[in-house]
Amino acid sequence: MASNKRYAAAASLVDRDKLYGLGEAVELLATLPKPKFDESVDVAINLGVDPKHADQMVRGAIVLPSGTGKETRILVFAKGDKEKEAVDAGADHVGGDELAKKIQSEGWLEFDRVIATPDMMSVVGRLGKVLGPRGLMPNPKLGTVTMDVGAAVRENKAGKVEYRVDKNGIIHAAVGKRSFEKEKLLANLHALIDAVIKAKPAAAKGVYLKKIAISTTMGPGIRVDPSTVSAAA
Repeated sequence: MASNKRYAAAASLVDRDKLYGLGEAVELLATLPKPKFDESVDVAINLGVDPKHADQMVRGAIVLPSGTGKETRILVFAKGDKEKEAVDAGADHVGGDELAKKIQSEGWLEFDRVIATPDMMSVVGRLGKVLGPRGLMPNPKLGTVTMDVGAAVRENKAGKVEYRVDKNGIIHAAVGKRSFEKEKLLANLHALIDAVIKAKPAAAKGVYLKKIAISTTMGPGIRVDPSTVSAAA
């Protein structure tokens, strides 16, 4: 009941018919009633693409300048010197067949990101049905299939986020915590939106950035005027 009252109170402060400037939206977000935990701040970006066509898929990864405010648990599939490199870089779990079997037989999923060296993809490939639907399958385009596992681990620990347009043409991503200062949230939002703009497919026609909204975990969406983010979009 308390959460419903808090949401209603927050929603009453947001003009649903207004398009806010990005800075204005972040300032408004900070004034909304908040729960006892530190909420995530999320952004939804509606793009003028048709994801059913491969040449209009938008996907990538970026290290947020202010980090995510969240501890990222990293699993690395590697062996030999690369196993030690991953451990030294701060990976939470490192191994090979034994970890794959643990995932398959025990349903173990105590990790947020999976990184693998190319020579371990034969092992990781067996986990496609488990990792794929959860967006955890390593991908060379996202830098999670690499021989430079040390750098990959450090980037992900520092706040690397992956983004991918869904079937409705929308990208959902967390860009920090409510406790972040306005400048840090804005830096993360600008970095992500700029990355999405740069990833615009050549096949995308018309308006690319159609709608943008930011929200907290338990709060209402605040609509952002795309024209205040980038005139180039």
